Amino acid sequence: MNKKHRIAAVALAASLSAGALLLFGGCTTRHPEVTITYTFNGKDYAVEYTLSRDDAPQTVIHFIELADAGFYNGTVIHDYTSSFLYGGGYRLLDEDGNDFSYDADNSQKTFELTEINYFEEVKALENAPNSKIKFTQSVWYKDGTKNNPKKGEGVYTVRSESTARIQNEGGREYSHSKGALVMYASAKSEDFTEEIVVERADGGKNNNGQALEYQRYIYHSTTSLFYTYTSSSTSSELAAKNTVFGKAKKYDEQLENGLLKAIRDYISEHTSDEDGEDEETAYSFTEEQVKELNRYEPFPELATAGLDNSETPFATPMSAPIIIKSVKVTKY
Repeated sequence: MNKKHRIAAVALAASLSAGALLLFGGCTTRHPEVTITYTFNGKDYAVEYTLSRDDAPQTVIHFIELADAGFYNGTVIHDYTSSFLYGGGYRLLDEDGNDFSYDADNSQKTFELTEINYFEEVKALENAPNSKIKFTQSVWYKDGTKNNPKKGEGVYTVRSESTARIQNEGGREYSHSKGALVMYASAKSEDFTEEIVVERADGGKNNNGQALEYQRYIYHSTTSLFYTYTSSSTSSELAAKNTVFGKAKKYDEQLENGLLKAIRDYISEHTSDEDGEDEETAYSFTEEQVKELNRYEPFPELATAGLDNSETPFATPMSAPIIIKSVKVTKY
């Protein structure tokens, strides 16, 4: 499915979801729930997550709206390690721009890891014919008036609600530990000092009553990228940088003994003895991917900064991709 048809399809599905959501008006909970269905080696693995509005209210709204819009459907885990499942920003596309699928003729095609133009796609979803999609803005360009900063145009990003950024706006329900669902932003040049207007989730309670404030864009530019943390350790350093907004409900059942076991089994099945000796050569189903970062950012200075991930290339599952088949909200 090419991009034009994909946006039209998800816009239609999202308009139906938006209509259904209206039925839940006023019924939102502190703990929404989503199911992310991953497809690996021809099988689906549904993983249930509980989200926390207390920890990250704006991030939760943003993630739910992207999910309802169908934005994540067909994206891939673009970086896989023993501790992280990174996804939400890339697709595997063939030479005709079609998404990877488990069609019989996939072996005859060449697929490339392709970054989503996030800003173009979310605007296209909003502007599609008959679309009921409207993304909640919490970050604006600094071009409003002094008395009304919100007159500036929304940037379609969300304010970081990491422990280093929330500035005592509330406690933390979920830690950066095994099963954490985390929103993050790609690395950006520290030299970029452009400010934007951000809306605090506490309404200004801990900011002298000021709900809106000017802050540097590079710290408030979360788009659609997220990961599931699969390490048994807890990382306060990563919690300070990134926004933990949910947890896997049944980690052992659905991840450890589900998707992650399937990956381990796949690698084991493809690992072979070297030259018939006892020493085994471990099979890798990932390939290193060096990609240009931030090339779709709305600020030209960032888009043309020439940053890439060459120091830490993505380890992208290619021989057996991990597809994010769908992200469905099961409880608002």
